Order: sequence, then C-alpha cells, then structure tokens
Amino acid sequence: MPGAQEESSEVGGSISVGQDGQDGQNGQNGKDELELHSVFWNQDYSCFAAGTSCGFRIYNCDPFKETFRREMGIGGFKIVEMLFRCNILALVGTGTNSLYPPNKVLIWDDYKSQCIGEFSFRSEIRAVKLKREHFIVVLEHKIYVYTLMDVKLLHQIETVANPRGLCCLSHHVNTFVLACPGVQRGQVHIEHFGLNMTKLFNAHDSHIACMTLTMDGLLLATASTKGTLIRIFNTLDGTLLQEVRRGVDRAEIFSLALSPNVQWLAAASDKGTVHVFSLRVRVAGVDSSSDTNVIQGPTPFQQNSSNSLDTLVPLNTGSNPSSSLSFMRGVLPRYFSSEWSFAQFHLPEVAQFIAAFGSQNTIIIVGMDGSFYKCSFDPVRGGQMLQQECIRFLKMEIGADRIDL
Repeated sequence: MPGAQEESSEVGGSISVGQDGQDGQNGQNGKDELELHSVFWNQDYSCFAAGTSCGFRIYNCDPFKETFRREMGIGGFKIVEMLFRCNILALVGTGTNSLYPPNKVLIWDDYKSQCIGEFSFRSEIRAVKLKREHFIVVLEHKIYVYTLMDVKLLHQIETVANPRGLCCLSHHVNTFVLACPGVQRGQVHIEHFGLNMTKLFNAHDSHIACMTLTMDGLLLATASTKGTLIRIFNTLDGTLLQEVRRGVDRAEIFSLALSPNVQWLAAASDKGTVHVFSLRVRVAGVDSSSDTNVIQGPTPFQQNSSNSLDTLVPLNTGSNPSSSLSFMRGVLPRYFSSEWSFAQFHLPEVAQFIAAFGSQNTIIIVGMDGSFYKCSFDPVRGGQMLQQECIRFLKMEIGADRIDL
C-alpha cells in the first residue's frame, strides 16, 4: 500500500508497510486470563472472528471448528473485520497496548502473517467494514470510504453521534450500497454508489440502534433504541414495506439479520430471546426516476432486476402471528395490529448475542460469553426453535467442550 495524504482534520493518514506481527503463543500468559472483547460475522455468515485480550481467532460455522488463531501480545483487538474467507483482515486495538491504539486500523495479511498497512485517525474508530475493493472506517460523527488497494478517499458522510459504529454494506459483486445513520435522530442515510444516488429518510422517532442490508442492498431492516419495533425499507425510495414487533418493553437490539432468500428476519436483544419473523416483501428493483427526493447522478447503474417491487407471502412458509383484533386496524392502537415473531429461541440474559441464518432453516448465534449455538425452526409452524449445538468456543481445544443435541 502506498503512502496516503491527510484527507481531513480527522485523518492522520499514515501507511506503514511490512510491520511484522507477533504470531505464536507468547502473547498469552495463561488460558485463565483470556478475555473476549468482540465477535464479528464475516460477510456471508459462514465464519466469525473473535477479538481476544491477546489477539484474534477465526471460527468456521458449519461444521463448527476453530480455523486459526493469532496471538499478538497483550491488549488484543476490539474490532476484527473479515473479508469473506480471504487472508485480509482489518484490526483495531483496545488501546491497552500502545502498538494497537483504538484510533488506528491495521490491515493484516494472514498469508504473510504481518501487518501490510496501517491508517491512523484523530479520534476513536467505532467500526471498520470491508468490501472486495473498498474499506469503510466509521468514527463518532463521520464515515470515510476508501479504495482498499491504494487507500484513496472516495467519499465522506456526516452522521449524528454514532457510538455504536452503525454502518452496513451490500456484498453482491455488482452492487455497492452503504447504509448508516443520517444527521438527525432516527434518520437513515443510503448511498447507492453504483447509481450515484443518495437517499435520506426517517426510520424511527428514536435514535437508530441496529441496521442490516440484504446482500444486494435493496432492503434495509432497522431498529431503534426503544427496541420494540423493527422496520423493513426499500432502500431505493425509502418506502416502509413491513413492520414487526419484538415486544412491548424497551430492549437493546444487539443484531439484525436478513436471510439470503429474504424470507426471514432474525433479531437478538438483551431480553435473552432470538426472534425470527416471516417477511412479506420481495424486492426486484424499482424505477426510482419518479422520486423527486432522490439525489441522482448522471450515470445510472443497471441492477440485475426488473422494475417492480412485489409483496410476497411464500406458499411454503408460515406467517407472523398477530392480534385477533388486527381487523380493526386504524381504529384501535397500532399495538393491536402488530405482527409478532414467528419463531423464538431463548438464551441467557447475562450476555450479548449476535444471530444470523445458517443453512436449511437454521439460526446460528454467537455470544460474548464465548458460546456458539445452532438451532432450527419449522418454516411452516414456527414456535420454539430446536437447539442442535452448543459450543463453548473460547475454552475448547480441537474436538473438546462440544455438545451435539
């Protein structure tokens, strides 16, 4: 990576090539001292990365196994961002070790077992996102979009205070969509880079707490800090397509995930339950030329889709339960017309969990207590999910501490 110039008042803009990592076992004084700082899915949920107090570990989800670990000294990493299954990762330290401060992104090449570049900022990094040709750095009030190979700044986005580092990307090869908070409370900012188009719309009255995009970037699911309602939007025009209810009491939503076939939505919260909702929408692309609120550039990108947006109730799946009084929609309060979750799985409330979809109607769940769960749901009847696996991955050696049900 070549040297980078200072792009703004936030960016330090230094690149160092060839800094050796400290691979091996010498970064951990004892297994009992190991702490889990973070867990992150890769882009297709086939793997996850765990940032620990002395380095990071990568795990395969199906079948479950530890792929590799790197122990790089005391301090560890709060952000370990994978790029599918390739050898490039983005690392951000916790700040307890001066080698890995929380305002520096390390680009790590695991094939070479060394840092091939670093990029420093003047404030703490909240998140890093990777695409095949780009990487995105999220700060408290700003998001920077760079090319991955030559670290050229392509775009900057101002946001409302974003301590959670909310930002999500599409990951289809032929689309580049970015979603993040806007400059106002509850507002969403969408960048369709291929279409040279920006869309802003209000998603919630409260601040946004969680968001996720479909792989093609055409659907966005959001939840607010209130944590009772989850909304699904068309990213091209900001249309609200569906609203589902997690519950009545306030909750912190830790993760949202949309299934690859866009039939299901999963949500994990601090209430100790992972909810699965049935989706009634299918996006096949829309003609956005009639939307006067869209900022559009001169060179539209042709999506691989038709000019329609269809409401879809799959014939081979069930639907979300709702109140028996939902027929009085518009007369009674909105609560009585809410769609509730289709399937549920209960977890300990003492830890933070993130959930995603596996294969064949399964949910995979990773917890900050060092646990991995795999469970299945009935796509027709729903209800309580069936646990299939429970693994304590931080303590396991190969083939150990695994429970198959």
